[in-house]
This record gives sequence, C-alpha cells and structure tokens, in this order.
Amino acid sequence: MTNSFEGRAAIVTGSGRNIGRAAALLLAQRGASVVVNGSRDREAVDRVVKEITDAGGKAIGVMANVAKDDEAKALVDACVDAFGSADILVSNVGIRRYRAFLDIQPDEWNDVLNTNLSSAFYLSRHAIPHMRERKWGRIVLISGFDGFWGQVTHRAPNLAAKAGLHGLAKAIAREFGPDGITANTVAPGAIDTERDWSQYPHQAKQQIEAEVPLRRFGDPMEVAGAIAFLASDDGGFVSGQATHVNGGHYMF
Repeated sequence: MTNSFEGRAAIVTGSGRNIGRAAALLLAQRGASVVVNGSRDREAVDRVVKEITDAGGKAIGVMANVAKDDEAKALVDACVDAFGSADILVSNVGIRRYRAFLDIQPDEWNDVLNTNLSSAFYLSRHAIPHMRERKWGRIVLISGFDGFWGQVTHRAPNLAAKAGLHGLAKAIAREFGPDGITANTVAPGAIDTERDWSQYPHQAKQQIEAEVPLRRFGDPMEVAGAIAFLASDDGGFVSGQATHVNGGHYMF
C-alpha cells in the first residue's frame, strides 16, 4: 500500500483557491501530475500551477466551465493529452446562493444543479473510460455537510445538489468497482476558506466556532488530506462512502 501518486494524473476542478487549491498542491507534492482548473480567474489558476512547478511538480492550467458537458470533456482530454492518463478526478466546483425557497427561479435552480451536481456527472462520464483502460481510478466528489444534515434554510438547490453528489458516488462505485474504480464523497464542514459572507447571513462565524467541539474552523489542507487518502492505494478498499471533515460539528 502507498499514498504516493507517482505515475498518476489528477484533475482537480475549482482549484484556483481554497479546498481545490489545497488538494491540487497535496496531490502534486505526493507525485501526481495535476490539471489545475478554473472557469473565470485565470490568474488564480496560473498561481497554483506556478506553486506546483516551482516545488518541482508537474501541472498545467486549463480553463473550463465544467457545468457544460463539452467543456468537461475538453478538460479530461487535456489531462490525457498532457500526461497520458486521467487517473484521479476531484470534482470540487460549487456555488451557493442565499434565496428563500419561493423566490428561487427555475433558471437559478438549474444553474446551481448544473454547477454543483451535473458537472460531476459530466466529468465522470468522460474520465471513467480512461480509468477502465488502466483498471484503476479514483473519483472524489466534494459534497458538504448541509447535504446530509440540512442545517440551513434558503439553500434548497445547494442542499439537493450536495445530497445528490453522494448518490452519484454510490452509483459509480457500484457499477465500476469491477474495473478497479472507487468513488466517494468528502463532506467538509466549517472550513476557513475565502468566501462571500453576504451569502451567509444566517451563519455567524463566531457562533459556528463555538458549536464545533474543536473550537475552530478547519483548514483546507485538512480536507485535502481526506481527498488524498481516498485517491491513494491506501484508500483502495473505501468506495461509495462519505467522509465527513467537520471537527465533530455534526456526527453521523
């Protein structure tokens, strides 16, 4: 067993900052060739690529809106073209909007579902054929504890998408386990990330800290550690599971 990723190629979406960035850096540090992805901020993507290459790792940056199937395919193709395979997929993109249920418009609902849930389907369906060829693959979908506990209001499409990600992981795990492919979700809790706090009027940061048994927010690299384990050979017998990284805030 090993947690080294030498000879593996990884795609990490939404990796210009926060949890995605931490996952890209950790996978690269352990030997993976990494595709860093974003859809809007090219400078952020380039900074992460530079961090990896300056440390002696291998990385490329690819801009793609993975809420669109054709761009998700282009992202996977870019990984295979650059590194010869697509072994690890970390689907990390997500948007949250604070909106009362009866105020949500169908286009807003679809936008969140496409970004948070459909993107994982699009990426998986294009990456899995490459994983099957090598009889090895790791898919990690970044969900959230709100998709399991539903502790907040005004987030209906996000909660539905986050819960759906775990269902998708189980479906993939069941169907493609015989091909050596695992699929899991990681559900971060209160993590100290850059965010638009205007979308969190119902969650005061100090109150959240007081509710967490460890009395602090988590670090993105602590979530990355869970991702790296699930993507490793050490995590090869874990599939269809949800790993909660929340400091004991909610216990399942």
